[in-house]
Amino acid sequence: MAFIVNFLFSMFSTIAFSVITNIPRRAFLACGLTGAAGWMTFWILHTHFHQNIGTANFLGALMIGLISILFSRKMQMPVIVFNVPSLVPLVPGGPAYMAVRYMMNQQFTESMQKVVVVLITSGAIALGFMFTNLIERALKRTRSSFQPK
Repeated sequence: MAFIVNFLFSMFSTIAFSVITNIPRRAFLACGLTGAAGWMTFWILHTHFHQNIGTANFLGALMIGLISILFSRKMQMPVIVFNVPSLVPLVPGGPAYMAVRYMMNQQFTESMQKVVVVLITSGAIALGFMFTNLIERALKRTRSSFQPK
Protein backbone atom coordinates (compact mmCIF):
# COMPACT_ATOMS: atom_id res chain seq x y z
CA MET A 1 0.00 0.00 0.00
CA ALA A 2 2.82 2.41 0.85
CA PHE A 3 4.33 1.73 -2.58
CA ILE A 4 1.13 2.79 -4.37
CA VAL A 5 0.67 5.88 -2.18
CA ASN A 6 4.25 7.02 -2.77
CA PHE A 7 3.96 6.42 -6.50
CA LEU A 8 0.67 8.29 -6.85
CA PHE A 9 1.60 11.27 -4.70
CA SER A 10 4.96 11.73 -6.41
CA MET A 11 3.28 11.47 -9.82
CA PHE A 12 0.54 13.95 -8.93
CA SER A 13 2.98 16.44 -7.36
CA THR A 14 5.10 16.31 -10.51
CA ILE A 15 2.07 16.85 -12.74
CA ALA A 16 0.90 19.75 -10.53
CA PHE A 17 4.31 21.40 -10.81
CA SER A 18 4.17 20.80 -14.58
CA VAL A 19 0.95 22.78 -14.69
CA ILE A 20 2.49 25.59 -12.62
CA THR A 21 5.60 25.79 -14.83
CA ASN A 22 3.50 25.81 -18.01
CA ILE A 23 4.75 22.54 -19.50
CA PRO A 24 2.89 21.52 -22.69
CA ARG A 25 -0.18 19.40 -21.89
CA ARG A 26 0.96 16.46 -23.96
CA ALA A 27 3.99 16.08 -21.67
CA PHE A 28 2.05 15.94 -18.36
CA LEU A 29 1.81 12.15 -18.14
CA ALA A 30 5.45 11.67 -19.17
CA CYS A 31 6.56 14.23 -16.57
CA GLY A 32 4.46 12.50 -13.93
CA LEU A 33 5.91 9.10 -14.73
CA THR A 34 9.44 10.51 -14.75
CA GLY A 35 9.01 12.20 -11.37
CA ALA A 36 7.40 9.09 -9.90
CA ALA A 37 10.22 6.88 -11.19
CA GLY A 38 12.83 9.19 -9.66
CA TRP A 39 11.03 9.35 -6.32
CA MET A 40 10.40 5.60 -6.23
CA THR A 41 14.09 4.97 -6.93
CA PHE A 42 14.99 7.23 -4.01
CA TRP A 43 12.30 5.87 -1.70
CA ILE A 44 13.04 2.19 -2.34
CA LEU A 45 16.79 2.65 -1.93
CA HIS A 46 16.47 4.79 1.19
CA THR A 47 13.64 2.88 2.90
CA HIS A 48 14.11 -0.74 1.91
CA PHE A 49 17.82 -0.97 1.09
CA HIS A 50 18.91 1.51 3.79
CA GLN A 51 21.13 3.54 1.48
CA ASN A 52 22.22 6.94 2.72
CA ILE A 53 20.36 9.99 1.50
CA GLY A 54 23.16 11.05 -0.87
CA THR A 55 23.33 7.75 -2.73
CA ALA A 56 19.56 7.44 -2.97
CA ASN A 57 19.18 11.00 -4.30
CA PHE A 58 22.03 10.51 -6.76
CA LEU A 59 20.44 7.38 -8.22
CA GLY A 60 16.99 9.01 -8.20
CA ALA A 61 18.32 11.99 -10.15
CA LEU A 62 20.16 9.64 -12.51
CA MET A 63 16.89 7.80 -13.13
CA ILE A 64 15.08 11.09 -13.80
CA GLY A 65 17.79 12.18 -16.21
CA LEU A 66 17.80 8.93 -18.18
CA ILE A 67 14.02 8.73 -18.44
CA SER A 68 13.90 12.42 -19.41
CA ILE A 69 16.25 11.73 -22.30
CA LEU A 70 14.08 8.81 -23.38
CA PHE A 71 10.86 10.86 -23.29
CA SER A 72 12.48 13.87 -24.94
CA ARG A 73 13.50 11.78 -27.92
CA LYS A 74 10.19 9.95 -28.11
CA MET A 75 8.07 13.12 -27.84
CA GLN A 76 10.56 15.39 -29.66
CA MET A 77 10.74 17.94 -26.86
CA PRO A 78 13.66 19.43 -24.91
CA VAL A 79 14.98 17.37 -22.00
CA ILE A 80 14.45 20.23 -19.57
CA VAL A 81 10.68 19.93 -20.08
CA PHE A 82 10.86 16.62 -18.23
CA ASN A 83 13.78 17.33 -15.88
CA VAL A 84 12.49 20.40 -14.07
CA PRO A 85 9.07 19.20 -12.89
CA SER A 86 10.39 15.73 -12.13
CA LEU A 87 12.82 17.08 -9.56
CA VAL A 88 10.07 18.33 -7.27
CA PRO A 89 9.73 15.10 -5.24
CA LEU A 90 13.50 14.96 -4.62
CA VAL A 91 13.99 18.59 -3.54
CA PRO A 92 14.87 18.77 0.17
CA GLY A 93 12.23 21.32 1.18
CA GLY A 94 11.50 19.83 4.61
CA PRO A 95 15.11 19.82 5.83
CA ALA A 96 15.64 23.34 4.43
CA TYR A 97 12.60 24.60 6.32
CA MET A 98 13.74 22.88 9.51
CA ALA A 99 17.24 24.35 9.15
CA VAL A 100 15.80 27.87 9.02
CA ARG A 101 13.40 27.12 11.87
CA TYR A 102 16.18 25.80 14.09
CA MET A 103 18.31 28.81 13.19
CA MET A 104 15.54 31.20 14.22
CA ASN A 105 15.15 29.34 17.53
CA GLN A 106 18.93 29.61 18.03
CA GLN A 107 19.40 25.85 17.93
CA PHE A 108 22.54 26.07 15.83
CA THR A 109 23.71 22.46 16.13
CA GLU A 110 20.41 21.08 14.84
CA SER A 111 20.33 23.77 12.18
CA MET A 112 23.76 22.82 10.86
CA GLN A 113 22.76 19.15 10.77
CA LYS A 114 19.80 20.02 8.53
CA VAL A 115 21.97 22.30 6.37
CA VAL A 116 24.35 19.39 5.80
CA VAL A 117 21.43 17.18 4.74
CA VAL A 118 20.28 19.88 2.30
CA LEU A 119 23.79 20.26 0.86
CA ILE A 120 24.30 16.52 0.47
CA THR A 121 20.91 16.12 -1.19
CA SER A 122 21.41 19.05 -3.54
CA GLY A 123 24.91 17.92 -4.45
CA ALA A 124 23.73 14.38 -5.12
CA ILE A 125 20.96 15.63 -7.41
CA ALA A 126 23.42 17.82 -9.30
CA LEU A 127 25.88 14.92 -9.66
CA GLY A 128 23.09 12.67 -10.90
CA PHE A 129 22.28 15.11 -13.67
CA MET A 130 25.95 15.58 -14.52
CA PHE A 131 26.38 11.82 -14.90
CA THR A 132 23.27 11.68 -17.08
CA ASN A 133 24.77 14.35 -19.30
CA LEU A 134 28.04 12.41 -19.51
CA ILE A 135 26.21 9.19 -20.39
CA GLU A 136 24.22 10.96 -23.11
CA ARG A 137 27.36 12.48 -24.63
CA ALA A 138 29.20 9.16 -24.55
CA LEU A 139 26.29 7.45 -26.29
CA LYS A 140 26.20 10.15 -28.98
CA ARG A 141 29.94 9.81 -29.59
CA THR A 142 29.73 6.03 -29.72
CA ARG A 143 26.79 6.14 -32.09
CA SER A 144 28.46 8.71 -34.35
CA SER A 145 31.69 6.68 -34.53
CA PHE A 146 29.76 3.69 -35.90
CA GLN A 147 27.92 5.74 -38.52
CA PRO A 148 29.14 5.16 -42.11
CA LYS A 149 30.97 8.16 -43.53
